[in-house]
Order: sequence, then C-alpha cells, then structure tokens
Amino acid sequence: MKPHGVERYTRFADFYPFYLEQHSNMVCRRLHYAGSLLILGLIGYVLFSQRWALLLFIPLLGYGFAWVGHFIFEKNRPATFQYPLYSLLGDWVMLKDALTGRIRF
Repeated sequence: MKPHGVERYTRFADFYPFYLEQHSNMVCRRLHYAGSLLILGLIGYVLFSQRWALLLFIPLLGYGFAWVGHFIFEKNRPATFQYPLYSLLGDWVMLKDALTGRIRF
C-alpha cells in the first residue's frame, strides 16, 4: 500500500489536489462515480417510494465501491480514514468535475 500523506489539511482547496492524486487509477475513480450515482438513485427511489429504511444502504454503496477501488486497484488507504468530511466532499466534487468535463470520467 502507498503511504498516506503526512501533511495536515485545514482547507478543502488544499486537500482536493491530494484527493485527486489518491484517485489516479481510473477504475478506482469510476467505482467512486458508480457508488455516488447509485446513492443519488437510491435517494430518488426512497423519496418516491417512501421506503426510508433503504437509506441505511447509503454507506454500503458509497464506501463499498470506493474501498474496492482503493484496496484492489489504487493500492492505497482511503483518505476518508484521516479526512472524513473532506473526503466526502471530495467524492461529490470529483463527480461534478467528471460530469462537467473538468477531469476524466
């Protein structure tokens, strides 16, 4: 496994380049995108069906896909272990950047 950065990030703007570096493997990125899109789909379904208990699957979708990407393809430790809030925000910003063409999908 690649070592995790030792720098302590206090601003998301400083963290995001590190976050993208930790997601350089395209399979890992695409697994993150898949998990995030499935979460959005699940939320839409829950709002439509009002089956609120299904929201309990959000962590499984989000972390499950992401951690497979990190441990199997990226071969690094997920940044969420050290930066949980920045990493959560990073997932959504990375998806937005991919959908808008700012980074490779």
